[in-house]
Amino acid sequence: MNVLIHLAVHANLEYHRDELLYFALGNHPAFGYATVPPLIGWIAWVMQSFFGHGLFAVKLFPALLSGALILVTDRITISFGGKGYARVLTAVAILCLPVGLRAFHLFQPVPIDLFLWTLLCYMVIRYVETTKDRYLYLAGLVTGIALLNKYLILLLLLALSIGLLCSPHRIVFKRKALYLSAGITFLLILPNMLWQWDHDFPVLGHMAALQENQLVYVDRIGFVMEQLLLTFSVCFLVVAGWVFLAKQRQYRFLAITATLVFLVLLALQGKSYYTIGVYPFLVAAGSVAVARTVYNVLFRVMIPLVVVGLTLPALPIGVPVYKEDGLIAYFKRLETEYGLEIGRRFEDGTVHALPQDYADQLGWEELTAITSKAYHALPDKDKVVIYAENYGQAGAIAVIGKRYGLPEPISFHESFFYWKPDVLSKDVEYFIYINDELGTDVEAAFDKIEVAGRITNVNAREFGTTVYVCSEPIIPVRVLWEKALEMRTDPF
Repeated sequence: MNVLIHLAVHANLEYHRDELLYFALGNHPAFGYATVPPLIGWIAWVMQSFFGHGLFAVKLFPALLSGALILVTDRITISFGGKGYARVLTAVAILCLPVGLRAFHLFQPVPIDLFLWTLLCYMVIRYVETTKDRYLYLAGLVTGIALLNKYLILLLLLALSIGLLCSPHRIVFKRKALYLSAGITFLLILPNMLWQWDHDFPVLGHMAALQENQLVYVDRIGFVMEQLLLTFSVCFLVVAGWVFLAKQRQYRFLAITATLVFLVLLALQGKSYYTIGVYPFLVAAGSVAVARTVYNVLFRVMIPLVVVGLTLPALPIGVPVYKEDGLIAYFKRLETEYGLEIGRRFEDGTVHALPQDYADQLGWEELTAITSKAYHALPDKDKVVIYAENYGQAGAIAVIGKRYGLPEPISFHESFFYWKPDVLSKDVEYFIYINDELGTDVEAAFDKIEVAGRITNVNAREFGTTVYVCSEPIIPVRVLWEKALEMRTDPF
């Protein structure tokens, strides 16, 4: 059901800005990228190889992963002693978990992280239950894969370690298998670490840019309140699950783990969704707690119905069940009738007609079509270079542009920085420049500059982004490029 929901709405909007970047990574498989480890690029390469570059190819993998999350969380429920009713309640709750609905709509590291956090916790739970070394080895394997996706898994490892040290299971730190497991993890991430070393550790530059441009806007009170929005209709199961685990001597370490993840992110002003990896096992524990305390048949039937009933009116917040106009009307109605501006505040604090994730899924087809028309109107394609200022624009040309026969764009932003040419051909005469404004350096370098078009959708985050066709260079384009190379020294 979870898979079908996401596939049913996959084409209501366009590609997401980040999806364009991550799918473009698949054109350049490597052991690392500017802001993410390599796994998402490898997955993109596989999806492209089998399904092409279309929107369905982008949305299919996270949709399938949403179903896999339900299966793993069901196994956790069984480990906690849950049976029929608890398992059904867990499945319904995970399907309705708002943050899961949003995460599995997008091809990003986030849904992979959510799944791998849950899978790692399941391996630790199984080890605690059985003390079989194979679960430690599997945990090492999962950890290595997770580190190839996002380094945030290190926070879970820290929290789990402290939780286990505070429990009777601390004896695991004396087991040889634990350190062999760590060796498996190390071998898996070694190529990425060598890549980081060879590229002067861009992860540090990314963290600095993230702090400066996004995390600085994170409000701690808002962080706490957004946890309620992330869980919404199943928040009672999250609370019940924490209480259940805290009372269980065998599983108390998981309650400690969840608490530490929350407190560390609160203290460091992390993004609110960074906590999502602890919710599946809390939901599973909460379902078991409810099953053990609620015996009335009517109440048992009502609980999952209430979860679904609360989720349905809020469903457009998590998944674009409507197209653009329907979503705008929905969020407008929330504001005019209920005084709510839920989800419409962007990372910079400004409020818009649509949530940022939705605004980031508009305008790309228009931008690519404008660029294609400009490119194909030029007489000699071998003398044309397409430059995009940010990764969303470059990703649109690299991914959507496949349908239009466009060449790979050049850009300094994000991982495109590593793919840029060091030298441009001396024969380049046309420079298609994509940006929200015409830079003075470009303006001074060409005698003839024409506007091919601009994104006209006011609801698109890239509204106004313009495609300029620059020709009759005053100085050779390759010289202009050499000067630009001297000024841009990192992908951020």
